[in-house]
Amino acid sequence: MDLSDPTTLVLSVILCFFVALFFYGRKRSTKYNLPPGPRPLPIIGNLHILDLKKPYQTLHQLSKKYGPVYTIKLGVEEVVVLCGYEAVKDALVNHADEFSGRPIVPIFHEITKGYGVVFAHNDNWKVMRRFTLSTLRDFGMGKETIENKITEESNFLVQKFRSYKGEPFDNHMAINAAVANIIVSILLSHRFPYEDPTLVKLLKIVNENAKLFGDPMAVLYNTFPSVMRWCSTIKKKLAKNMNVLHDFNRETFTNQRKELDVNDQRNLIDSFLVKQQEEKPQLYFSNENLTELVTDLFAAGMETTSTTLRWGLLLMMKYPEIQRKVQSEIEKVIGSAEPQLIHRKHMPYTDAVIHEIQRFGNIIPTNLPHATTQDVNFRGYLLPKGTHVIPLLTSVLYDKEHFVKADEFHPEHFLDSSGNFLRKEAFMPFSAGKRSCAGENLAKMELFIFFTRLLQNFTFQAHPGATLDLTASGAFTSEPLTHEICAIPRV
Repeated sequence: MDLSDPTTLVLSVILCFFVALFFYGRKRSTKYNLPPGPRPLPIIGNLHILDLKKPYQTLHQLSKKYGPVYTIKLGVEEVVVLCGYEAVKDALVNHADEFSGRPIVPIFHEITKGYGVVFAHNDNWKVMRRFTLSTLRDFGMGKETIENKITEESNFLVQKFRSYKGEPFDNHMAINAAVANIIVSILLSHRFPYEDPTLVKLLKIVNENAKLFGDPMAVLYNTFPSVMRWCSTIKKKLAKNMNVLHDFNRETFTNQRKELDVNDQRNLIDSFLVKQQEEKPQLYFSNENLTELVTDLFAAGMETTSTTLRWGLLLMMKYPEIQRKVQSEIEKVIGSAEPQLIHRKHMPYTDAVIHEIQRFGNIIPTNLPHATTQDVNFRGYLLPKGTHVIPLLTSVLYDKEHFVKADEFHPEHFLDSSGNFLRKEAFMPFSAGKRSCAGENLAKMELFIFFTRLLQNFTFQAHPGATLDLTASGAFTSEPLTHEICAIPRV
């Protein structure tokens, strides 16, 4: 059944109507007080007013009418949306424990089964997150060892860009591969050549999944899972892709188990396997958790950082005067030496540009969904335990109370009147609170070293006659549209 056909889609919605009649009309206890929002229709709720390709845009617009905290109905589920820096910070930071849950989102839950760290719940999430943060620190996050790996990988990426000799090329897979090799070095103590068939296959799967998770059919699946699982191909595509990732991970840690030395732990998988041996009875350090944890870290560690870098190079082509200022600062502070993290504090303009790339790029516009872990009084409303919450990152990164030219690419958002770097509380690309990105420090290191190394070696231009479009794609991550770049060697 092809749900891209409008007639078929209407029939599916009608079918949903009869299924939902069995449970529609159950009312929430009157002791709860959800914030008001747009009036829903029976069965479909507010789906008819959402841009299903870019729902974050509709959600942001609705806040102008209903305020920073409102309720929207997706099918029969009531979802609380938080908009603007103050509301999102209030929930995720000031009420960190109460908003640290993750709702059961059907398309994610049916694939991950609650294992790993991104879509895990309760104690399993707490144990996996604690292990992840500790192990990432142990294997170099924020240390010289991982900085050296990033520098080495940036040199491989420079070589790859040089191979095009200034001719136009699509930088998508090369940047994906370079960033992926950093997280792979932590997970597996390994790096792949950029053309390695295994790496290429894994990267294509992660890229396709990002598009599938952001597809309108995924929204419909999560809203009407009982019906959509019978007539939608999206779950089958995602499951097939995830099986390939899972099989690769299982084969990898099975091989590493044969060589495991508890006194010489080489990477995150080794550390997990040691914990697995120590845990009696086995509650958390299971093969299922290891499989999903490695999948989570590989996908999250590659997709968001590589997408940010691609936005960065596109924006440098769009604004050559900003590119020249960055290159001038690189020449002044670094010269021809390899960029190091110690240089960053002496490079306020470059630091501001990187921050503005992250803000403007708006990589995870909707944020990952949250849920309340208990009944919570929040801004005059009583939200019940288990309430699905969307802390809308778009509304934070584009909050005009904190970013005066929010709709423009404007590095001066992060500079004071004297040209010094200016920190902004509303800079929240990694989210905030207990569910914030575990790899934030690693991502910051990667962005600075890769970005400065590339601009040190190349001037980026569009090929003659090309139009540079800053419209974001409709994927789960907000990617640039497909485009080609020309990397003109500077040295």
